[in-house]
Amino acid sequence: MKSFTIEKNDADQRLDKFIAKAVPMLPQSLLYKYIRTKRIKVNSKRAEISTRLKCGDIVDMYINDEFFAAKEEKYDFLSASSKLDVVYEDENILLLDKKVGLLSHPDETEYNDTLITRVKRYLYEKGEYDPKDENSFVPALVNRIDRNTGGIVIAAKNAESLRILNQKLKDRELEKYYLCVVHGYLDKKNGTLAGWLIKDEKKNKVRVFTKEMPESKQIKTKYSVLDEKDGLSLVEVELLTGRTHQIRAHFSSIGHPLLGDGKYGTNALNKALGYKKQFLYSYRLRFAFTTEAGILDYLNGKSFEVNDVWFRREFLSGKLTSESK
Repeated sequence: MKSFTIEKNDADQRLDKFIAKAVPMLPQSLLYKYIRTKRIKVNSKRAEISTRLKCGDIVDMYINDEFFAAKEEKYDFLSASSKLDVVYEDENILLLDKKVGLLSHPDETEYNDTLITRVKRYLYEKGEYDPKDENSFVPALVNRIDRNTGGIVIAAKNAESLRILNQKLKDRELEKYYLCVVHGYLDKKNGTLAGWLIKDEKKNKVRVFTKEMPESKQIKTKYSVLDEKDGLSLVEVELLTGRTHQIRAHFSSIGHPLLGDGKYGTNALNKALGYKKQFLYSYRLRFAFTTEAGILDYLNGKSFEVNDVWFRREFLSGKLTSESK
């Protein structure tokens, strides 16, 4: 038998979700069975699978000790790099400048050194996060950016901030702005592109159509041309919808693919110019809350920007250097 006291970072979770995180060795089938048969109780009373836990609740688990494996003292995230580019930090969140080439989360190609493992190491070494002190919460990223794209990623330091920001992201109350370089000159220097997107999951590639198609999702991409040189355009983009590869596919669909984009671009053009990585950066973020944001209300209206975008300075000076290639 073991008891858990629900702390702030565990509150507002469903009982089954909390148990799955707090006791990961307990099979799901037994988890549900033990709740039904009252071997798992909340405040000494029978609880439902969907019971929402509150701060101060006591969860008693009358189950075999074998399921309560000791947490390992050696943490995988400590083998991650300590390099982390912090744009902004307070007691609730981190805004991070993810560089091109770094994964946001582990995948089959990289497990240890990713943005989230670097965040865990950073907070652990600052004394702000210790797995031994948490029943279920771990620091988490609110948004993610593809490996081949750089830019601002939000990390939540506590569960309340994570819940709020996940909802704000879903409700489109976070404004994200990108810089990109596209081939050619656009006829209209400002505008909003509209279309319909279909994703091929197997190929991890999308197609854009001018009219609605079966299983398509609407996309809107607002843009403004900042400068033009040598057959290339520097463009600021605001995502009015957030779909997979939206910017890359949308500009490619109108005949202006991103410079260096091997998936949606023109290889002959990229090869001629000698650039091998796509010119796309999520460089600015604005908190634009239209509803209450609880402990994060102080962020409303604030804007944060990455000043050193790797290709902007070279473009504006008229010389995209070999370092950008």
